[in-house]
Amino acid sequence: MAQQNSYLPTVPRGPGRRHHLEKFTMTTTTPLRRTGRKAVALATSLLLGTAAAIAAAPGASADDGGGTLRMPIAGIGIDSMNPFLAYFAGSLDVFAGIYPALNTVEQDGTAKPYLADSWTTSEDKLTWTFKIHKGLKWSDGKPITAEDAAWTFNLIMTNSTAATANGSLVANFASVTAPDDTTLVVRTKQPQATMLAVSVPASGIPIVPKHIWESHVTDLKNYKNDSFPVVGYGPWTLTDYKPEQYAKYDANKDFVLGAPKYDHMIQQAFKNTDAAVAALRSGQLDYVSGLNPVQYKALKGQAGIKAYETVGNRWSGIEVNGGARTRDGKQIGTGHPALGDVKVREALARAIDRATIVKKVRDNLAKVGASYLPPSLPQYAWEPSGSDKFDYDPAKANSVLDEAGYKKGSDGIRVDPKSKRKLEFRLGIHSDDDADAKVSTYLAGWFKEIGVKADIQAMSSSKLNADLAKGDWDILMDSWSTGPDPTYLLGIQTCSALPDSKGEGGSTDSFFCDKNYDDLFLRQQSAFDEKERAGLLQQMQAILYKANENIMIYNANGLAAYRTDRVDGILTGKADSTGAYPPQPSLAQYLNAAPANASSSSGGNSGTVIGASAAAVVVLAAGGVFLMRRRSSSDDRE
Repeated sequence: MAQQNSYLPTVPRGPGRRHHLEKFTMTTTTPLRRTGRKAVALATSLLLGTAAAIAAAPGASADDGGGTLRMPIAGIGIDSMNPFLAYFAGSLDVFAGIYPALNTVEQDGTAKPYLADSWTTSEDKLTWTFKIHKGLKWSDGKPITAEDAAWTFNLIMTNSTAATANGSLVANFASVTAPDDTTLVVRTKQPQATMLAVSVPASGIPIVPKHIWESHVTDLKNYKNDSFPVVGYGPWTLTDYKPEQYAKYDANKDFVLGAPKYDHMIQQAFKNTDAAVAALRSGQLDYVSGLNPVQYKALKGQAGIKAYETVGNRWSGIEVNGGARTRDGKQIGTGHPALGDVKVREALARAIDRATIVKKVRDNLAKVGASYLPPSLPQYAWEPSGSDKFDYDPAKANSVLDEAGYKKGSDGIRVDPKSKRKLEFRLGIHSDDDADAKVSTYLAGWFKEIGVKADIQAMSSSKLNADLAKGDWDILMDSWSTGPDPTYLLGIQTCSALPDSKGEGGSTDSFFCDKNYDDLFLRQQSAFDEKERAGLLQQMQAILYKANENIMIYNANGLAAYRTDRVDGILTGKADSTGAYPPQPSLAQYLNAAPANASSSSGGNSGTVIGASAAAVVVLAAGGVFLMRRRSSSDDRE
């Protein structure tokens, strides 16, 4: 076998910002989403929890000698502790800390060993062989073997429920076997250049212990994974979790990549970022991310606190239900039929003044959005040009609708000539997101100018996600983030991401499905030449842009802050010419974070996070909680 280059395509970081959802989290490279679904992205969580719930949490006092790292739960929170189902930023952040992956990824995209010490690929690039590190043990003492990884991948490949969160990442796998305890063999249908991004912390597939999970396969959809301590392997062991309250961890002192420099970690749920910022200021939290511009500027320059920006790795915008359907083409949901017309969607895109939103809502701490991939991936950058660009142009938007036959009624609202229904669309926003509220008000005004009525409906992230999966919506505000490799984020736009014939599973965010896009998606996976892959990704983005089922509005800079008198090592890398740092991977932060002055860290910090949370004036600055993996509020993988 020929030695495979032990790296992913490099990811040079350029100025700019990323996905709209900033989140309460240490991780900014997890693909999350914002409304609360995985994102993809894009975290997340304005953070769940009431003052009463927070008051019940096990707070860490400063007199613990600096032995406990204290931070908010990521994004809009934790949607599930089941790694086969979850996609909120908060959940992905937990999994990055308690479950292993084959590889880790550096800030520049370089793949490094984790469970796998090395990897090779065959001459035809269809077979990958990973050598698994010997002697590692799950937290219950059972050995970690290649069979655990093979079983995890095979379950996702053959079980539609297990494929809910990460099915797109193994869609090209033909077979996965473990010939012995230290050898994992993956055979692919087509050459897959993105193999080293399939199983990485947060944005990839976490490996689970077969001996724990095999008994739960028959009821995987309902398994909560809530027996503590959770059996896993990572820098942390999850010892306790209370939904919408807290997650508590002990350090794994035998972690293969180096033990955390803290003995414990507590992640607290907050109702909003104002409460978390108050806790940071009082010294009861060490770190907060997902800040909104007002909070960020207020913290910047404050003694004992380092407030910083990171390059945008997420998009924020609206999803348009152009026709919810299952994989076999069955129409589902209650979406407005007029949104299936590309001309209507084009008019909506032309009605949005993105520059005004960047200025008024993000205080210019964002970039005007257009490209599906964010500024953190400049090597894949794509921008529309000339007549193909849907700039703010209400006159053109009105003209498009006029020509398409959507006449205005006496009330100024247009009517669909086919269904005879008025162009009145439900505009779903996150009830816990201040940025959503602000942006939606602008959208409603602009849409009215073109004869479209927007009925703003504020809902919880869980409600939005439930409606999304069923197709019971018209337009949703959302946000997704991505890691160093965009495969997952791109995968949620493939036809295979649609729900199955029963309307279950799937990771789609807008029910987009296009054969040409799917063909390009498969080709980019097999492109080992970075220039060739970039060209394919640009073509895919052009298809998404023209469809206007995901209308980009802005790419927000990541805004975060930490206590320099409490913690060190949180921020890594060098700032670019604009002052923005690279996105900060959670695993690296977990391992680099260290008490700044353990012997003197108790000054004035004897309380727990509870006090600050309960006493804080809640100004609902939900914008600070945007999530990433699939969708979370703004920071979910979203």
